[in-house]
Amino acid sequence: MSGSLSITSAMADPALLDLPWDLPLASWPSDTIAALPKGISRHLVRFAHLGGHVVAVKETTAEMAKGEYDMLRMLQRLEIPSVEPVAVITNRADADGEDLKPVLVTRHLRFSLPYRALFSQTLRPDTATRLVDALAVLLVRLHIVGFFWGDVSLSNTLFRRDAGAFAAYLVDAETGKLYEGGLSDGQREHDLEIARVNIAGELLDLEAGGRVTDELDPVRISDGIVEAYRSLWNELTGVESFSSAERWRINERVNRLNDLGFDIEELTIKTDDSGTTVRIQPKVVDAGHHQRRLIRLTGLDTGENQARRLLNDLDSYRAAYGKTGLDEEMVAHEWLMRVFEPVVRAIPTELRGKLEPAEVFHELLEHRWFMAQQAARDIPLAEAVSSYVNTVLRHRRDEAMIAPDSGSLTASIDVVPPDTSAVAVVDPDDENDWRANV
Repeated sequence: MSGSLSITSAMADPALLDLPWDLPLASWPSDTIAALPKGISRHLVRFAHLGGHVVAVKETTAEMAKGEYDMLRMLQRLEIPSVEPVAVITNRADADGEDLKPVLVTRHLRFSLPYRALFSQTLRPDTATRLVDALAVLLVRLHIVGFFWGDVSLSNTLFRRDAGAFAAYLVDAETGKLYEGGLSDGQREHDLEIARVNIAGELLDLEAGGRVTDELDPVRISDGIVEAYRSLWNELTGVESFSSAERWRINERVNRLNDLGFDIEELTIKTDDSGTTVRIQPKVVDAGHHQRRLIRLTGLDTGENQARRLLNDLDSYRAAYGKTGLDEEMVAHEWLMRVFEPVVRAIPTELRGKLEPAEVFHELLEHRWFMAQQAARDIPLAEAVSSYVNTVLRHRRDEAMIAPDSGSLTASIDVVPPDTSAVAVVDPDDENDWRANV
């Protein structure tokens, strides 16, 4: 017979006590369960309402729950995209005193979906490629900090839309291990091979169920993670040699890494004995270059590609209004008040669960650009918002998966004059995203 319920949690949330821990997870009442799409898991996983948010509850062993909880907390401190650990619950027992399995509780990542939920009928090759490329970026980031995953797969990953691409988040750290001295090439290659085999198996499973288009080649798509991973890894960590007369290539390398969304904390520069050849290598690389700049300027916390797109629009706004010589933070605040926030407020309340605000703004930019191309004229922002809401957003399914609060539609949009607004007058094909916007 178990003792009293034991809760290990980094956050003091009394609502944890309200969940029916005396029932097997499979028997939890429907009013507790949140109807969210789930990925494939070797353990029983249920989504539950906890206060004003949703958590994922996974039945496992006490040792594995504690180990994964600690690992996820470590990845959070390292700023690796992953789900947030909430608690480990042990010493569970039912009304008859029979032991129940311990559970790991993690916070559900809003606007994220498992890969199987990202397509309505069949999976297209371009969508599958973008998912795999996003997973390659996540795997590179994990390997840079010395994390060996051991079970890389689409099923162990959540995806959020990121300005036309996807951002990948680690969900299952059960098999992961962090090495202080970093990973060997053999460990990295082993993780990469696990990824290739698992992805091929997952896509072949979809193919057997008629869930992919005829054009999709599971083996070719799975092989793509190897190419994407190695290309990005070499760009971030590879040694580059060139003539001392080509010192401009140092700045070019830094700018190229910034375009990929990474910052360099330290750059190793060496010359040979003759001083004619220079060798450079990034030593420590942090992801989120554009995210950090956007947060600093506006306080908006978005995906990396979303941040890049919003910053491009901010820069266009500065140029259009002749504000390039003014304080950057002051102009950013003005853009936020006059452009971004009015657009977000103009979205009907009942549609705000469709996409997160930054993704809505990105899609609006593309929609307005295409409208302008078709009409051969500049499109006022209010007209673009109305068209986007009624022809695009209204027909999307909710990706927040949580019903928004009731409210009324904002009838007007008070933004910069439509004839001079710089918003959205950007060709989406001009974005400098890695691998053609992933």
